Amino acid sequence: MSRVALVTGGSRGIGAAISKALKAAGYSVAATYAGNDEKAAAFTAETGIKTYKWDVADYEACKAGIAQVVADLGPIEVLVNNAGITRDAPFHKMSPAQWSEVIGTNLNGLFNMTHNVWPGMRERKFGRVISISSINGQKGQFAQANYAAAKAGDIGFTKALAQEGARAGITVNVVAPGYINTEMMSTIPEKVMNEVILPQIPVGRLGEADEIARCVVFLASDEAGFITGSTLSANGGQYMI
Repeated sequence: MSRVALVTGGSRGIGAAISKALKAAGYSVAATYAGNDEKAAAFTAETGIKTYKWDVADYEACKAGIAQVVADLGPIEVLVNNAGITRDAPFHKMSPAQWSEVIGTNLNGLFNMTHNVWPGMRERKFGRVISISSINGQKGQFAQANYAAAKAGDIGFTKALAQEGARAGITVNVVAPGYINTEMMSTIPEKVMNEVILPQIPVGRLGEADEIARCVVFLASDEAGFITGSTLSANGGQYMI
């Protein structure tokens, strides 16, 4: 029986690429989404990957949703924490709601999801937890104090949890993408892209969602069993640590 992988925010953008890549690698994949029923249905029709709707910022919703995935597909052995939102604003204009919404999804969501699969992984002595952070969680970004704080928190969460999971056969890692060619990036004016963004990237182009997906598939594999607590930076050389 193939291993079960659950990808949050897995029906669009980078998440969709991850879901498809895991399925191609032989996993039984479930993808969560938060709101767009039409696009989720289209994704399932295209890929055959079942989608589940819940808000990762809601602990009880995560608990119930995960129970349903387990009932449908079996125990979750690979968790990809990909779901994320932005609510950008300069800090002096940032509202408490903008702060809380981003922290709730992008950081609390990791706790809510991982906490509900962790006991099973420990019992089975195997697990892979892979969280999608961001270059902006590593270097910071103007008008993203909320997002950068959450994404930096994802890395700290990973480093701590990796130490707890290691002896139980669970690896916990992060992929930190740079600028990736997704729907969100397509809204950036061509002049800004060519004169501001691309010159920052030594390889001279945006990354592709499939490139991030391949990082995740590797970290989920048996071959990556000696890698834990690590951050894999996939940013074209834009930020090196």
